[in-house]
Amino acid sequence: MSGKPTSGGFEKTPGWLDWYSGPTKPQFQLPANAVDAHCHVFGPGEQFPYAPERKYTPCDASWQQLFALRDHLGFAKNVIVQATCHGADNRALVDALQRANGKAKGVATVKRSVTDQELQAMHAAGVRGVRFNFVKRLVDFTPKDELMEIAGRISKLGWHVVIYFEAVDLPELWDFFTGLPTTVVVDHMGRPDVSKPIDGPEFELFLKFMREHPNVWSKVSCPERLSVSGPPALNGERNAYRDVVPFARKVVETFPDRVLWGTDWPHPNLKGHMPDDGLLVDFIPHIAPTKELQQKLLVDNPNRLYWPEEGGK
Repeated sequence: MSGKPTSGGFEKTPGWLDWYSGPTKPQFQLPANAVDAHCHVFGPGEQFPYAPERKYTPCDASWQQLFALRDHLGFAKNVIVQATCHGADNRALVDALQRANGKAKGVATVKRSVTDQELQAMHAAGVRGVRFNFVKRLVDFTPKDELMEIAGRISKLGWHVVIYFEAVDLPELWDFFTGLPTTVVVDHMGRPDVSKPIDGPEFELFLKFMREHPNVWSKVSCPERLSVSGPPALNGERNAYRDVVPFARKVVETFPDRVLWGTDWPHPNLKGHMPDDGLLVDFIPHIAPTKELQQKLLVDNPNRLYWPEEGGK
């Protein structure tokens, strides 16, 4: 597995970090039927061109490479989330789902103009949610009435809404988020500032958001994005991203039935370092310290949300 140049005449964003080509084998053994509940595919650009309105151009990251990583790390399944570099063109996502032999589900990005037939086709391929991105450096603003209309339409399919935002923006987005008519899954704990106190007002507002709204779930993923202390030292020390642990563990222990975990492979837009996915898996027992919590986080919760037709297994 190796990061590759972007194909199809596209040129990678300057300074783009390719994904880590030699991930270690995790020391932590994943439970049976574990799900990597947040990952992406990029292109390949020559087959699935990147969107004209994109804010970045990544390296190619194919379904073959994603599924090889899945097997290497010991996951049984993936949840593939549409990346902003593809906009609302979900062809790369749908292609990966169709090649997964039932071992992947997806989260798409759609516009108001999407037809019912297109939604049904995505459902048949394995899409089970739509993503609304509020991170201003990644996407242009979409009117909230359009997003609410989309949420109403996809709720009839039993889909959920995934929301990506930064902690400082939660107060202004609160009313919109709490009005969504579906299960709501928050990416990466709403990106808390882990240099601030865990009992401070910013993170407490996020916990209140989950506490008062039982339809809200959270991914406790991406410590490599949130950490200030950074990756493991070169001496092989495996307890990386320690400053994120108290935040993620608090969410897991407080809401054990509404948490998910994912690698975020191939880790778009990281500026400082590219994580070793094997070390990311070894982060899990620090935030879910018991077998029971690990089972809920990695198996029971994602299977209940994405594979209910299999009895959540």
